[in-house]
Amino acid sequence: MISHRQLFFQHIGQTSQAPIALEIVKAEGIYMFDEKGKKYIDLVSGVSVNNVGHRHPKVVKAVKDQLDKYMHLMVYGEYIQSPQVKYAELLTKQLPDKLNSVYFVNSGSEAIEGAMKLAKRYTGRPEIIAFKNAYHGSTHGALSLMNDENLTQAFRPLVPGISFLDFNAVSQLNRITEHTAAVIIEAVQAEGGILPAEDDFMKKLRKRCNETGTLLIIDEIQTGFGRTGKLFAFEHYNIVPDIICLAKGMGGGMPIGAFVSDKKIMNSLTYNPMLGHITTFGGHPVSAAGALASLEVIIENNLSKEANRKGKIYINALKNHPKVKSIRGKGLFLAFELEGEGSVEKVINKGIELGFISDAFLFDNTRFRIAPPLTITNNEIFESVELIKKALDKL
Repeated sequence: MISHRQLFFQHIGQTSQAPIALEIVKAEGIYMFDEKGKKYIDLVSGVSVNNVGHRHPKVVKAVKDQLDKYMHLMVYGEYIQSPQVKYAELLTKQLPDKLNSVYFVNSGSEAIEGAMKLAKRYTGRPEIIAFKNAYHGSTHGALSLMNDENLTQAFRPLVPGISFLDFNAVSQLNRITEHTAAVIIEAVQAEGGILPAEDDFMKKLRKRCNETGTLLIIDEIQTGFGRTGKLFAFEHYNIVPDIICLAKGMGGGMPIGAFVSDKKIMNSLTYNPMLGHITTFGGHPVSAAGALASLEVIIENNLSKEANRKGKIYINALKNHPKVKSIRGKGLFLAFELEGEGSVEKVINKGIELGFISDAFLFDNTRFRIAPPLTITNNEIFESVELIKKALDKL
């Protein structure tokens, strides 16, 4: 009989020439198990998706309960659906007053696309400014916000009117003008190697946007829902964005995304033209039910604050290892810098062999990622630290 591995390579669209190709048959908490029963500690949380761990019982129950009521009913925005409205209420209660209107979508890239359209529609302006080494998604509009020619050149022409600034470069903020609809930024650049924005830079960016009437969009797709030690990364800077984009850790493992703004801004998508933005499955009721349960778990267990404490355990345990050059990040969103060409790939491959999953970055090949579920226990941290040390010792 043909194997799942053969079917994977025959019929599944591939994203690279050498996928990891682990066959996972079960996942629970911080662990994943392959078809041979081997256990892996997930130290990337499915890339910042499983913030409350794999198959959190509260999320699973919420999903099953919703399945007993209804699944898809109608194109998004036409019917009142309990999981959507309950989730939007709880989410906006955690946010500043001006972030009070939620538009549900299916993914992070869709959230970015919606935010780009919203900014252009509301301001009537043609230009968007993004930052070098940022990653906002892979759909056509989101890809246009990336300045890496290796990843974009095959898909040109891209969306026009987009320019790029250097991250943390205060001197370049004067390039934001009255022609700029929006500036889009990650408060912590994820694929740039978990590089936090500087406090002064973020405050001056907010000020410049205010001066020019430009909307400030903060991409919280990887950083949201407690990952950086705050519920949202922008909270580290004591500023309020005009739009935030959410996904990944939002659904507790279910596919869902959103962009959030003020009602007066969001309403501009409802007229001239009507259906200014539309999605069939956005805020699917089963996903919204899972998202609501996940957010409740994060709040009730104070997982944002716990991320800071747990992140420090990793830092203190590994900062003096002779192969670790530096560590940066916030909360349980950490990047470990290594010396030597190919060191990151070697650690990642050795990790799979030893039983832990780490990851590299798109725009920084000197660091590897540690971003486990926020529910990871102290004992599980120590277990993973010992495996990481073994991988580092093999360099």
